[in-house]
Amino acid sequence: MPRPISATIDLSALRHNYLLAKSRAPGARALAVVKANAYGHGLMRAVAALAGTADGYALLEIEDAVRLREAGLREPILLLEGAFDRDDLGTALHYSLDLVVHETRQIDLLAAAADRARQCHVWLKINTGMNRLGFAPAAAGAALARTQALGCEVSLMTHFADADGAGGVSAQLATLAAALPNWRGPVSAANSAALLRFPAAHGQVVRPGIMLYGASPFPDLQTAAELGLRPVMTLKSRIIALQQLASGDRVGYGGQYQAAAPGVLGVVACGYADGYPRHAPSGTPVSVDGHRTRLIGRVSMDMVTVDLTDLPHVAPGAEVVLWGAGNPADEVATAAGTVAYELFCALAARVPVSECGLP
Repeated sequence: MPRPISATIDLSALRHNYLLAKSRAPGARALAVVKANAYGHGLMRAVAALAGTADGYALLEIEDAVRLREAGLREPILLLEGAFDRDDLGTALHYSLDLVVHETRQIDLLAAAADRARQCHVWLKINTGMNRLGFAPAAAGAALARTQALGCEVSLMTHFADADGAGGVSAQLATLAAALPNWRGPVSAANSAALLRFPAAHGQVVRPGIMLYGASPFPDLQTAAELGLRPVMTLKSRIIALQQLASGDRVGYGGQYQAAAPGVLGVVACGYADGYPRHAPSGTPVSVDGHRTRLIGRVSMDMVTVDLTDLPHVAPGAEVVLWGAGNPADEVATAAGTVAYELFCALAARVPVSECGLP
């Protein structure tokens, strides 16, 4: 019998979330962000779920973009960090991939490709305050002129630093407008947070990421459920043993949790080697047999322990939801001091994954 842990990917929920993103940005095209193996959900299964629905896709890994093209995908595919060298550029041109261009060397690569560069759709990235990738506003005009002179199709792009927080997007939008005041072409700026919070940021192309996978980009402001998002990944296991605790007993490595009164704990077949966050503290929410309870003690490599004191009916074999349907990933992530992005991306290769939700 296999170890009782598995992840289920709800493909219909993924499609639902994409369509919700589209509905929140009427008139804009939406590139589904499927980088990092579709945030740990599986690139090919995510794209299959969105087949015939998504306007296009955005990712980082050129080898994955090639996989998609060779699988027959014809929609636009955007490489979010562009080409790193001449070979990358040659591959991108051969497979008709769109390229972010965020620094001068990348324009030099296009110039060296001569007439072939005319085939390329370039997304010129302007640094409006994120200070990560992109041309400085003062250099944006020259970068645009060089790119247009090569005959490339050009769109503008920026990325928001605080669309999910108090800073918002207005200052960065103003910086973008001031950098290229005469620009009338397509603009892509909105990630999930900006798409949901700031209609003025939608432009012609939005780039939903985390919301596609059923997590809120700003869980402190609105939950995924409040936004109408459905969980896509559900990580489940089972209770494999029970232990009776006396008052004062300690639990797990380091004995960090001490029972204040007699109780019962359950041992769950899931640990940090499965992708569960090792730093999740006692109190992190867990669902056992449909009932809310909490983690107690330190997370081990292969096991966690949960409080069953108030669930006397629970026996070995009971189902446990670590995150997903019935135990929101955002709540688990918040308790663990991280974000749902990290939970999803950390799912280990040893965890069996199945699909549901679409024929």
